[in-house]
Amino acid sequence: LLHMSVFSQSFSPCGRFLAASNNYGEIAVFSLSSSLSPEATGINQKPILTFTAHEGPIFALLSTDAHLLSAGNGEISAWSWAELAKRVRESSLEIPEINDMIVNCRDNSLAVGGGDNNIHIMDLETGVFKSVLQGHTDYIHCLSMREREGELLSGGEDGAVRIWDCRTGQSVHRLEVYKYEECARPQYGKWISCLTTDSDWMLCGGGPSLSLWHLRSLSPTSIFPLSGCQRQAMFYQDLILSVGEGHFLSHCLLGGDVKSLIPCSPPSLNTVALNTNSTEHRVLTVGGSSDQIDVFTNLSYKAFSLSF
Repeated sequence: LLHMSVFSQSFSPCGRFLAASNNYGEIAVFSLSSSLSPEATGINQKPILTFTAHEGPIFALLSTDAHLLSAGNGEISAWSWAELAKRVRESSLEIPEINDMIVNCRDNSLAVGGGDNNIHIMDLETGVFKSVLQGHTDYIHCLSMREREGELLSGGEDGAVRIWDCRTGQSVHRLEVYKYEECARPQYGKWISCLTTDSDWMLCGGGPSLSLWHLRSLSPTSIFPLSGCQRQAMFYQDLILSVGEGHFLSHCLLGGDVKSLIPCSPPSLNTVALNTNSTEHRVLTVGGSSDQIDVFTNLSYKAFSLSF
């Protein structure tokens, strides 16, 4: 357990369960209703189900309406939320290290990015890969979807954020974030490790500082003075929440100021997730380089920790 790392999290469509994956290829499923109950004890903070899903690390989890998708080294598995103990469908790919995946609801497809520098598009109905988006020159870390615009964004080890037209599969813009002086941090490298969008706005960071970009003007509007590389960031109401090196969940204002740093259990953080599928179990969860997953019912402090 000393060397366990939680890499990814996903909430069930009903919002009552949290699935988390680790470096040993295991998926743990936690009951939010029992862990959030006023009568909860330590046993309620352990998984209701743990199973080995892949032989190696699981870097990405994603929930669809009916399934939990998990991606390991060259394979994607689909587990029915209704009967999670049973593997439903598996799809093999010659992709080393699948780092991220995202659903395009417009055409019910899945975009997958990883170690072969390409984005693979799978038809979720048939499980067949139908196209490949090529352009990155090193492996892909993160993906984000702009549903309304029909655009997919990708960030990679090559330091580029690419914007793709989902209809044509063409790369329409390439932003080399590390070439912008205000974002550059050569001591950390140029790789893009986190990327998220909200209508006309994009957050990205990694080697370069976490920065907020306006996608119409394709220029950075705010730079966040956070130390170390940020691994995941999200928009939340009028805040930006971010995790990365170090044991703090950062709350930042859109203008660039850091509002607060909230201490978490793992010494270094990989993943932050917000349960928007249920108002009753509306929690924020944070995982990283330990077997603990911190649960926040209030953004200002940790309520308790789940553990693998």
